[in-house]
Amino acid sequence: MQLQLISFAWIIWHCMEYTGGQQHSSSRHRQHKQIAGVSSGCQQGGCLTCSDYNGCLSCKPRFFMHLERIGMKQIGVCMTSCPSGFYGTRSPDRNTCTKCRSECDSCFNKNFCTRCRAGFYLHLGKCQESCPDGLVPSEAQRECVPKCHTECELCMNSETCIRCQPGLYKLSGRCHHVCPEDYEPNDKLMECSSQVHCEVGEWSEWSPCSRSGRTCGFRRGQETRTRQVLQYPSSLGRPCPEISEIKECLVKRRKCPGKSKSDRRERRNRNRKDKENQDRPAGEKRERDRERERDLDEREDSDSRNKTEHRRRRDQELHPVPPEDDSAQ
Repeated sequence: MQLQLISFAWIIWHCMEYTGGQQHSSSRHRQHKQIAGVSSGCQQGGCLTCSDYNGCLSCKPRFFMHLERIGMKQIGVCMTSCPSGFYGTRSPDRNTCTKCRSECDSCFNKNFCTRCRAGFYLHLGKCQESCPDGLVPSEAQRECVPKCHTECELCMNSETCIRCQPGLYKLSGRCHHVCPEDYEPNDKLMECSSQVHCEVGEWSEWSPCSRSGRTCGFRRGQETRTRQVLQYPSSLGRPCPEISEIKECLVKRRKCPGKSKSDRRERRNRNRKDKENQDRPAGEKRERDRERERDLDEREDSDSRNKTEHRRRRDQELHPVPPEDDSAQ
């Protein structure tokens, strides 16, 4: 009976040992497959070799290996550049992403920070809790910056102001109570803006001599010319000059077709009055002009009477009046 129990126990132990060996062999086989095998995930991204459990095991050239923590395990990821808070290091065998110092938000290497975490201020590549003498902390930039001028509310350094105190205008990093010459205040942006001066084009040609829209029936008229505004001025810029000009002109008097003698006489009288008003200070010249006007009127009247007499005679020659018959009486 004892011999049977011993035999049964030996068989059970042998089976357990065989099963354990099989499991150990299977585990080593799976591990070898994970390390040496190529997963479907390796076909994408920068992975060169990978496993289903650990992600990327090696990266393609120029890619950085970055370990991302997921719960209690880390997954390898291949990236073209390291994420924020890490810096990249290259070596012939492997490119890796290394975490910055705890006070650094981003860094160039382990000894040079480029931006600090909240509560620290950057100075010469180091993140410090307080700034050295002569510098003050900037919460917006998280840097140690020089003290601003009294008129500056926020500055980049001692020479460059970012925002001025209320009521002041900023120009080229400085604050001004009154904008300098050639500048004007912009109350919306609180900045000094360059003045814009008026610009005009070239003059046009002089127009034909005319009077009241007519180009005949007068002796004195006017010519005009204009130019266009190319750039209107700002509120304090140089204003625009005259964009139109008018000058007096003289033309050889000629009759307007279809006008009556009374119209011509009325225009002459109007011209004579205008001329008298213009030449009022020059008495002798005015008298000579009057004489010339009277001579012109007499010549025109004489010409008109001669033409009328000529037409009457021609009509008599063409249509003679028959003599009266005395026998009829």
